[in-house]
Amino acid sequence: MGGRFRHFLAIDWSGARGERHKGIALALAHADGGPPVLIERARGWSRADVLALLRHDLPGDTLVGMDLGIALPFADAGAFFPGWEESPPDARALWALIDGICAGDPHLEAGSFVRHAEAGRYYRHGKGDEGDRFHLPGAGNREGRFRIAEHAQRAAGVRPVSNFNLVGAAQVGKSSLTGMRLLHRLDGCLPVWPVDPLPARGSVLVEIYTSIAALGGGARGGLTKLRSYEALNRALMALGSPPVRGEGALDDHSSDALVSAAWLRRTGPEPTCWTPNGLTEDVARTEGWTFGAV
Repeated sequence: MGGRFRHFLAIDWSGARGERHKGIALALAHADGGPPVLIERARGWSRADVLALLRHDLPGDTLVGMDLGIALPFADAGAFFPGWEESPPDARALWALIDGICAGDPHLEAGSFVRHAEAGRYYRHGKGDEGDRFHLPGAGNREGRFRIAEHAQRAAGVRPVSNFNLVGAAQVGKSSLTGMRLLHRLDGCLPVWPVDPLPARGSVLVEIYTSIAALGGGARGGLTKLRSYEALNRALMALGSPPVRGEGALDDHSSDALVSAAWLRRTGPEPTCWTPNGLTEDVARTEGWTFGAV
């Protein structure tokens, strides 16, 4: 990839209710070096703010990494929602379905989708509260269903949670659904790899998993949350990045974005990240992939 990208933007995302969220953090790293920098908003980021930035204010030739799942499992059962006649055929149709059902939800929320009479049957909503299609014969396990990319994540040493699981601090089901609403509203103005092919020039958005970035910075086992400037700067040094200023405690949303921006700068030029084992045309079209899960 060489000097294909000039900027590297990492976005720690949120699926929480409401307009503005402490859980949304953005950090930018430049190809010409220097430490990654947080992009801050006085009142905090909203999902609409992030959508506007991606549509209108993105620096040229930016590799954007968003910490969410860009699609749901498909390959394991031959459909996102087996048994539901409205089950869409590919990722873009899935984004449109979710955004359409949630059209009345404010702030790109996705509550209407998980409460939908049919869609809700595929989700784990709470402890002991599972839809009757959360577990499908021959698909998934007691933890739920997983995409091909999530199996690759596990092989890389991290523990993703099924996107059909809405329970617990580690779940990404809600953030993935709100993110898919955003992806639909990008409306082709920013390619989403690998659902869209990697363009020869310009910016592109990829799915990331911040724990993989932390592993790249030397984190081990379950210790992938960097909750101090000291831990963050050790990871940045391992990624070939200068440190950021600060000492003491640091919220993990900011540290996730900062280490991921530096990690994108390090890994973005690596051809193997764009040609992972297991990524076929059908998988790209339906499930997408997690950048760096090779």
